[in-house]
Parts: sequence; C-alpha cells; structure tokens
Amino acid sequence: MSTTPAPIEERRLLGIGLALAAYFLFVCLDGSAKWLGLVGLPALQVMFVRYAVHLGLAAAINLPTKGLALLRTNNFWLEMARAAALVGSTLCNFTAVRYLPLTVTGAIAFTVPLIVTALSVVFLRERVGWRRWTAIAVGFVGVLIIVRPGSEVFHPATLLSLGGAVSYSSYAMLTRRLAGVESAGTQQFYGAALPTLALAPFAIAAWVWPTNAVDWTVLALIGVIGFTGHQFVTVASRFAPASALAPFGYVQILFFTAASWLIFNQPPDTSLYIGAPIVMASGLYIWLRERALAKPTSPIAEER
Repeated sequence: MSTTPAPIEERRLLGIGLALAAYFLFVCLDGSAKWLGLVGLPALQVMFVRYAVHLGLAAAINLPTKGLALLRTNNFWLEMARAAALVGSTLCNFTAVRYLPLTVTGAIAFTVPLIVTALSVVFLRERVGWRRWTAIAVGFVGVLIIVRPGSEVFHPATLLSLGGAVSYSSYAMLTRRLAGVESAGTQQFYGAALPTLALAPFAIAAWVWPTNAVDWTVLALIGVIGFTGHQFVTVASRFAPASALAPFGYVQILFFTAASWLIFNQPPDTSLYIGAPIVMASGLYIWLRERALAKPTSPIAEER
C-alpha cells in the first residue's frame, strides 16, 4: 500500500490555523506534565505514557489503510534524529515544568526562532548577517532578565528549559526537512516508536499509580494531546513555510499565562513583563529580516 507523502501546498491560512491549535495543545501538554509531576508521578513514566499512547494512536489510524508500508522510509536516520530531538525536548521540558512556572518555561521556549537561525548556519549552510546575530544576542539578554542567574530566584531547571528549546529547534528543522518527503503517518510513527521503546524499562522500574480519577484522566489524555498537537504541526508545515508560522507562536504566552495563573496560581512576575517582550521582539525582527532576504527560488527560503 502507498505511503506517498502529500505534496507541499500553498494554503497559509489553514497552516496558520493548524499551528495555533497545536500551540494551544502544547500548553495543555506542558500543563498536564506539571500537574502529574506535582502529584508525584515520575517524569520518565509520564513521558513513556505520553509516547506510548501517541504510538498506539499513530498505529491504529494508519496501519489499517497503509499496512506495513507505514514503516517504509528512505530517510531512516533523519527520522531517528527527529525522534531523538523530540524526546530530548520533552525530557527537558517535563522536568523543568516541575520546578518553574509555565510562564517562565514558555518565555524560554520563545528562543526557538533565535536558535533556529543560529543552527541554520550549520544545518542549512545559511549565511547569517550581523543584524540577525545581534537580534539573537539581544533575545538572550531578555532570557537573562527572566531567569536572573546568580540571584536567589534562579533555579537550575532553567538550564533544562533552555536545553529543551535547543532540542525543539532541531526537531522543527527536521520536521520541515521531511515535509513533502515522508508522510505525516510515517513521521508520527517513528517519532513515537523510538521514545516508547527507549523509555519503557525506566518507566516500568519507577512506576507510580495515580490515586484519583482526575490524575488518571490527565495521564490518559497526555498522549492524545501530544499526538494531536504534533499531527497539526506536521500538516501545518506542509501548508505554510516556517517563516509564515513563526510569528504566531508568540500567542502561546497568553495560553501559558492563563494556565499558570488559573490552574497553578503562579502569576507572572515583573521580570517576565520586561524580558519576554525583548525575546519576542528579537524573534519577530529575525522573522522580518528573513522575509526581506528570502527569494522565492531560494532553497533556503523554502526550507524556512
């Protein structure tokens, strides 16, 4: 049976809508991970359930129509690298949210466009000029304002959150690279299979059963949320280039603030009001600069 990937199409509004839905679901994902951590479930167990459910859904949806052709890929190592980047991001974020407010981890996640620009020098062989390097530096000044290293409010989990942003940046670039090359079903399957197999022995060894219906529900839904969010991202990357989707990622700060304040009673502090706009402005400047430099025939522009 065929697993021919759907071609890249120019349907930006649909791509943007799917991306916004994905961003909301990712906030729900982080909030669920924080909830489960606060009630005492180990991070590796939560990650395992998140990916095991994801894998089960990917298989149930795709195997009946595609059969074992779902597993066929001409880009096996790219799929593995993408899966490894995703699980690295999840491990860092699921651990960091146990100790940091969602507003802080969310603001740090806004460094992804800055990191993607820096990584493009290596992965895409793109030349990054002094203006974008300056924007990257200014953006990380905003991060320093938020996390305040050296102060009594600084928490080492901040470094994990930054590590998660680096891992997710790699995942985003690899997702775009595979868009139109591998089917969404194949990407979903490999993206969940590697972490499920790798995490299983550690999760089973440290397993803690939920104690009430709410915790059971959150644990069960975390995989569904993750699967749906990443399905939306994969499809959105087919309908719109990353340069069109990137600015809308900043809507997440509204979702993160609402979840942090209303669910966990952790309102944003003054440093976030100062630092987050700096990070966001830096990312938006890079987006505008890349749009100005991009050419329709440029392979680099297409890769964005």
